[in-house]
Amino acid sequence: MGSLPGVFVEHFPTFLKAAEVTLRLTAVSLLIAIVLGVAFALMRISRYRVLNLIAHAYIGIVRGLPLIVQLMFLYFGIVRLVALSSFWAGSLALAIHAGAYVAEIFRGAIQSLDPGQREAARSLGMSKWQTMRLIVFPQAFRRALPPLGNQFIIGLKDSSLVAYLGVHELFGAALTIQAANYMPFETYLVAGCYYLALVLIFTFLVHRLEKHLNRGQRETSS
Repeated sequence: MGSLPGVFVEHFPTFLKAAEVTLRLTAVSLLIAIVLGVAFALMRISRYRVLNLIAHAYIGIVRGLPLIVQLMFLYFGIVRLVALSSFWAGSLALAIHAGAYVAEIFRGAIQSLDPGQREAARSLGMSKWQTMRLIVFPQAFRRALPPLGNQFIIGLKDSSLVAYLGVHELFGAALTIQAANYMPFETYLVAGCYYLALVLIFTFLVHRLEKHLNRGQRETSS
């Protein structure tokens, strides 16, 4: 089957399984990235200088180095310390990279809120943690959702670089298939169609969540 439809049909099971790996890789790395991002966002706005410096260093280093360099450095560093599969090592490396951008998104969202809300909550007897959990975080998450959605899509596309760590996700599957069928254009085009489909699904889900949160906010305020 030496045509584009032929490549699509013949390797459909392989690409479908690779798409599942891509989704799992993206989901795991982004969940870890959100935890890291929230932690470092709080460190960035903390009044403790040491925490500020640590967060600044982490964000500056991650944003200043190419992702492929970070992946190789973190991958070989992680597997030296802990015996991990290439999937988990790649997920952690992607999470550490995305966490810096998520941290800046959350920091901006938190700092965009009116400080008077926190002062009013504290005057009502709420603790600092209660204020963050009940007042700040829900509003900050709504404001952060659009840029977070963009970051999630970037994370999905960035996961293709983990193929160079031996993970058989979409791009890794395309590398293997084109090496066997000598049809790089058709093979990479099929892989690109899968990525585009996943991005469109991701975009649709983010927009639905954003509409749901906005509708809930309007119902609460009315």
